[in-house]
Amino acid sequence: MLSLTNPEKQKIAGYLIKGLICFYEIKTKKIYSLPDDEDHFSYDLTPEEEDILDEIEDNPDNYVEFVKMEPYHESLIMEEFADRQVKERSMQEDLFNALAKPKATSSFRVVVESSQQYKAKWNEYLLSKYLDWVQEQLDSHNIMEN
Repeated sequence: MLSLTNPEKQKIAGYLIKGLICFYEIKTKKIYSLPDDEDHFSYDLTPEEEDILDEIEDNPDNYVEFVKMEPYHESLIMEEFADRQVKERSMQEDLFNALAKPKATSSFRVVVESSQQYKAKWNEYLLSKYLDWVQEQLDSHNIMEN
C-alpha cells in the first residue's frame, strides 16, 4: 500500500493548484510535474519532460498520476468557501456575484485576492481541499492495486 508524507502531499497539491499534473515514481519517491495538455496545449515540452513522459508511458505501473480537480469541483469549493468562511456580508455577496459571471473562477480570484484577510484564508482553504483531493486519488490508487 502506497502512502505519501505530508510534505509530498503538499508539494503535489501545490502543483495541482497551479494547473499541472503530477506523477509520483513509486520506487524512487520522486515527484514530476508537467503541464496538463488541456490547459497548456501550446506548451512545448523540454527534452527532459519528453524523456519523463516516455518513461511513464513505457512503465506506467511505476508511477501514480495525480490530476487537478475538475472546474465544477473547484467552483463548488469556491461556493463553500464564500458560504462558510466569509463572515462579511458585502464580501460574501461580491464572491457570489463573481461566481455567477462567465469566467467565474477568474472573477472569484480577483475578488478574493483584493482582500488581504480573505486571500490568505482562501489559499489555506484551497490547499486543505487539494490535500484531501490528493489523498482521495492516493486511496483510489491503493484500492486499484489490491
